Amino acid sequence: MSFFVKKVVDEWGGVTYQPTSAGFTALVILMILVLLGGVAIFGGKKKFSTKQLAFSALAVALAMVTSLVKMFQMPMGGYVTLMSMLFIALVGYWFGLGAGMTAGFAFGILQMMIDPYIISVPQMLVDYVFAFMALGLSGLFCNARHGLTKGYIASVLGRYFFAFLSGWIFFGTYAADAGFKYAPVYSLAYNGAYLGAEAILTLIVINIPPVRQALERVRRYAREEGRLK
Repeated sequence: MSFFVKKVVDEWGGVTYQPTSAGFTALVILMILVLLGGVAIFGGKKKFSTKQLAFSALAVALAMVTSLVKMFQMPMGGYVTLMSMLFIALVGYWFGLGAGMTAGFAFGILQMMIDPYIISVPQMLVDYVFAFMALGLSGLFCNARHGLTKGYIASVLGRYFFAFLSGWIFFGTYAADAGFKYAPVYSLAYNGAYLGAEAILTLIVINIPPVRQALERVRRYAREEGRLK
């Protein structure tokens, strides 16, 4: 179809679009530029920016690895992962809203490279850009009491909102097959099932006292000014 994207017809006759080798390369370059740009804009002092880039890149990598561990998969897409959303939420909690949304954008690009399901540009933006950028909403609570718990809930709700929109607008035709009369109700229930399950699991884990204390120590180190050692 083009130098960067190819058309793919699945076994049911549905049409999706996937990146070509050139498209994958362009996405990798874009992800790197986004991370660097985010650090330049939101990193503050130069020394701190270097540490922020390292921590953000590590968090995105961990999010990607844990997203591949699918504990439960839904029949029409979507799955419960090994707490992958937490790592993007952590970036927002460590460095603020802008840094968190930048990391979420990079994570969305990686998701689009590894497991693309694209039927149109608007659907791609909602599912792979806006939904994962919303995980950076944890940055709104970076200085709040119990900020990680509040921030993680905000992150999941942000992603849930865009998953709901996508399910309603782009995949609402599947509602009848699933026994739902109304597409919005179908989307709320379907996306809430897997996102809610992962959120509950993650909230339990991060509020175990030793885990909470360890995460706070990592946060203090991530926010310390100075060179990486």
